[in-house]
Amino acid sequence: MAPLLRFTAITVLAAAVLYVPVRRWAAGGVCESQARMDGKTVIITGANTGIGKVTARDMAERGARVILACRSLEKAEEAAKEIRSQTGNKNVVVHKLDLASLTSVRQFAKVINDAEPRLDVLINNAGVMHTPRWETEDGFEMQFGVNHLGPFLLTNLLLDKLRQSAPSRVVTVASLAHTFTSGIDFDDINSQNSYHLEKAYDRSKLANVLFSRELSKKLKGTGVTSNSLHPGVIMESDLMRYRRDEWQGKFGEHVASALRKVVGAIFSVFGKTVEEGAQTSICCAVAEDLENTTGLYFSDCVPKETSAAGMDDEAAARLWDVSERMVGLKS
Repeated sequence: MAPLLRFTAITVLAAAVLYVPVRRWAAGGVCESQARMDGKTVIITGANTGIGKVTARDMAERGARVILACRSLEKAEEAAKEIRSQTGNKNVVVHKLDLASLTSVRQFAKVINDAEPRLDVLINNAGVMHTPRWETEDGFEMQFGVNHLGPFLLTNLLLDKLRQSAPSRVVTVASLAHTFTSGIDFDDINSQNSYHLEKAYDRSKLANVLFSRELSKKLKGTGVTSNSLHPGVIMESDLMRYRRDEWQGKFGEHVASALRKVVGAIFSVFGKTVEEGAQTSICCAVAEDLENTTGLYFSDCVPKETSAAGMDDEAAARLWDVSERMVGLKS
């Protein structure tokens, strides 16, 4: 028994000693910019929860007019009320945006283009992860549709407003998951022949990186920058909700609960809080030294190399052309 107790004591002590440096490493970079955003307008998709909500609060604290673009108006209004109360900034507004509906995207863009005199920062933050093979209102595979095609159309419809407000920025939240795929499957871009939820997610995040890269080229000389980023593995992310539902359906409530606890314990050490996960989005949106930086991929507030697939300019150009046709920007 004594050896076991000794081993347990050593293990607990080692864990306690290592916890702080491991957590500090996992937390990653911090946005150190103190830039104010007074007089500027920022749109953040999916800003009623997670890192989007934290990003919205930060923009409000800096004095920006913040537009929460969300599918659920009720949840968005609750988030906006909370942000107004926390920051004292009353210029936090809500508009409905459902990225799974091209009609909703067009309606939202029309509201912004008609009512807003300027747009300084567009943060494409909203997304879904590891869903079953659902389809959007327009018949697109859900992860590709919401994570890429919706933001693609939205950004294109707001480009004139961004150009008029230059210097301005487009920030697209991608993921390290883009490195887990070798490329876009243009022969089955809508996953009609085969579907694997992890692979579909990875490809949608690669699409984010390629879109951001190609957009930077198309906007060269306009004063509008385009960068993508990996926020980190977020321990409190709502993105895991579909995976949690899958576990419960597959293994039952008790096993699913145990799995959630195990994953939660791992994330609590190696993952990021939502505040930590929002730092790179905030940095790309406000940092003064990034005003002219475009076409890059960031992680922990600094530029990082993408995978080889993420630097494939031919694939980026092809994806742009295909996406234009899919969302009806080109016949």
